[in-house]
Amino acid sequence: MTPDLVYGRQAVREALRGRREVLEVWATERTVKSEDWLDEVRPKLKADRELTDRAETRDHQGVLALVAPYPYADAYELAAAEKPLLAVLDRVTDPRNLGAVARSAEGAGATGIVVPAHGSAIVTPAVARASAGAVEHIPIAVVTNLARYLEEVKGGAFWVYGASGEASAQSMWETDLTGGVEIVLGAEGKGLRPLVKRMCDALVSIPLSGAIESLNVSVAAAVLLYEARRQRG
Repeated sequence: MTPDLVYGRQAVREALRGRREVLEVWATERTVKSEDWLDEVRPKLKADRELTDRAETRDHQGVLALVAPYPYADAYELAAAEKPLLAVLDRVTDPRNLGAVARSAEGAGATGIVVPAHGSAIVTPAVARASAGAVEHIPIAVVTNLARYLEEVKGGAFWVYGASGEASAQSMWETDLTGGVEIVLGAEGKGLRPLVKRMCDALVSIPLSGAIESLNVSVAAAVLLYEARRQRG
């Protein structure tokens, strides 16, 4: 088993609280003195440059952990949950965006996140850091063919909504998000791929009152997920 790497104070702290086995923790002496929760971990004391070399970034905040590989969820099991609320990302390649979506989805009580195996970010140390450790608590699934997955799971009381700024899209305030829902979001500047868009039951938009025409994908995901949470009481 080749261990994964997690770095950053909040990311490591959540890894210790999460589902994965934590094999080893490294920390600088300065970080150990400032973070009381590390007292119970008994990390290996390392120089800052050693952490930088191991993490291949200076963004480690003085602590990193070697952990078991990320336990991806089954996308079909997520869709089969009772009234699932899923965020689906199409061609979102920026790890910071996936991390931010994971943080918002976990906070909104979403059932999980689904991403395609190719052309999209998956869980990496940078994603775990950007999510502030939320990836340790929110299920994330990877599918080989996103359009086929959407076609296979939708139907009945389970609706697939594509996030869109098109004039024909219905406002999220006029959309019923109380049942089983998948919200599909595309990358900035590209939007949803045509085939993925065709698999959506309807398009939903976020009303904007300012001069800008769209929101960052992670912000849009947060707004739509929390609107669904609000509707669900």
